[in-house]
Amino acid sequence: MKSIFDLLPKRFLVLYCLCGGIIAGLAVYIVYMSRAYSYAGDDPGACVNCHIMASSYQSWQRSSHANWATCNDCHVPHDNLVSKYAFKAKDGLYHAAVFTAGAEPDVIRPRDASYAVIMENCIRCHTELNTEFVKTGMAKYADVKNGSVRACWDCHRDVPHTVSSNISSSPNAIVPFPASPVPKWLKDLF
Repeated sequence: MKSIFDLLPKRFLVLYCLCGGIIAGLAVYIVYMSRAYSYAGDDPGACVNCHIMASSYQSWQRSSHANWATCNDCHVPHDNLVSKYAFKAKDGLYHAAVFTAGAEPDVIRPRDASYAVIMENCIRCHTELNTEFVKTGMAKYADVKNGSVRACWDCHRDVPHTVSSNISSSPNAIVPFPASPVPKWLKDLF
């Protein structure tokens, strides 16, 4: 069986290896500089890698949920590990495209898939409250869309983010911005 190198002209082998090395190097550089690895965990500090999330982070940090729930507890599915990371990857690629294009909105709102996940997570964490105390049952976001029930946030508008959680409502938000990814030795050169 022939390898890929047997099919390529030998005189271009060095050029192919050089181009492959450049592409691999750029990929590693992009992952490092964008802190893409930080999104694999559950640290809320990863969400403020993008400056536009500062006001959302600050409003969550001062909310009743800060001691009990991280961003991922509300914003990603918890039915299994595959769906959790598939959702994070899909959402992350969407966010990266929007931010790279400079098309981020002033007020951040979840997309439909995110609304469904958020409501499922409200119900997941507050199951006892929903079934035993207020007797609202286990509504789905599809029920909200068809008008038969109300979404959790229709009544709980400021939980855990305030309604006016946008970049211009708190331009001086105090959040733990991540340290520069540029190594100290490189900064010292310039």
